Amino acid sequence: MRTTPDHEPTEQWLPLLDSAMTPMALLDASGLCVHANDAFCRALGYDRACLVGHPLDALTADEADPRSATGSGTAERRFRRSDGGTVRLLQCTSSLHGSDGEPGLFLSQFHEVEDRPETGTLWSRVFANVPTGMALLDHDGRWTDVNEAWCELLGYSRREMLEMHCFDVTYPQDHETSAAALADLATGRLNTVSLKKRYRHKNGHPIWVLIRTSVVPGADGRPAYLISQCEELGERGSSDIHLAHLALHDPLTGLANRALLDDRLAHVLADLDPDGGVVAVLVADLDELKPVNDTYGHSAGDRLLMTAADELLNAAGPADIVCRIGGDEFAVVSRVPDVRAAAEFRDHVARRLRAECDTPHGRLRIRASVGLATTTDPATRPKALLHEADRDMYRRKHDMRAVAETTTNCPQCQARTEPPPRSPAGG
Repeated sequence: MRTTPDHEPTEQWLPLLDSAMTPMALLDASGLCVHANDAFCRALGYDRACLVGHPLDALTADEADPRSATGSGTAERRFRRSDGGTVRLLQCTSSLHGSDGEPGLFLSQFHEVEDRPETGTLWSRVFANVPTGMALLDHDGRWTDVNEAWCELLGYSRREMLEMHCFDVTYPQDHETSAAALADLATGRLNTVSLKKRYRHKNGHPIWVLIRTSVVPGADGRPAYLISQCEELGERGSSDIHLAHLALHDPLTGLANRALLDDRLAHVLADLDPDGGVVAVLVADLDELKPVNDTYGHSAGDRLLMTAADELLNAAGPADIVCRIGGDEFAVVSRVPDVRAAAEFRDHVARRLRAECDTPHGRLRIRASVGLATTTDPATRPKALLHEADRDMYRRKHDMRAVAETTTNCPQCQARTEPPPRSPAGG
């Protein structure tokens, strides 16, 4: 920014100040207001003509701090509004140097703060300890803060929640109503919205909740951010959800079953944009689960299945669909940018499934063959996509067996390859 020799602001950047949502004012070295933007005028309720040419100290209800008039720095000050009320603002001031390198004007930005210093501490305690889920969101629907109750409800840590958008854990069927409610709040058309919707728990099952979201206005009266309260539905609703969960989920792993997979995959394909994006379907089959069941019993095999389910959930994103579709078969559905990303995701899942789990009989290895099928066509039939992924999985399993047989029949390979040990329990 530049100032003219007499320290009047140049016209070329004044419109930028006036279009800013943050209240700002230009001051001269004596503290006189040279220019006030529209947001600052709205915050105090004055016309620009009532502010320009007058010292800001004349509008303060506190004892004047000489550091706030000139020089850079930050000060909390109480200003008188035109309606007789007061507003406490944090004034952040920085100097603007002229062409001669000397300070010319000073730019002050103002941010509204709580009226009482202890209010912020009290609010933080209430937010953290209230048993109801509470969250702060920006206009785009991203969480900026969540309390412990909200995290417990969805099964995610606070760090994980703050890296996500609210749509990442919202069921696709509820996206449209959620987006409309968010737009009404962000634009100021509504101050409060109550919405019944489904969230996807980190473990994969749906949670019916009632969300009440309200607008918190800024100093200019416009929506600054949103605050939401989240309550799980009552006993009757929870009972209905539990029954629905039993019908659509595998009782051992808690993952979606084949019926839910078919429904969800159909919706993902229907929402596919023909101009971009790829639907990737992975089918994973655990290798040698039957020998484990025959040797150690089905309880050991169940441990392998549950560990594999956990690894798949950890590998998948919040919006991905993870299912158990057979005795030792799993499926994952994901939206990715391109075919290359789909192949990288398949490799990532295959690596996660090279794991171990503790059983009463020792530590057993998990190995799996993972097949991949992709499409960019919304008209693709779900069964065809699953069949293609299944065929790719069996090709990979056959190739792995061929490599294993070659290694077994080769004395030199046998000398170089140690058989995978089974660690003792707790080892």
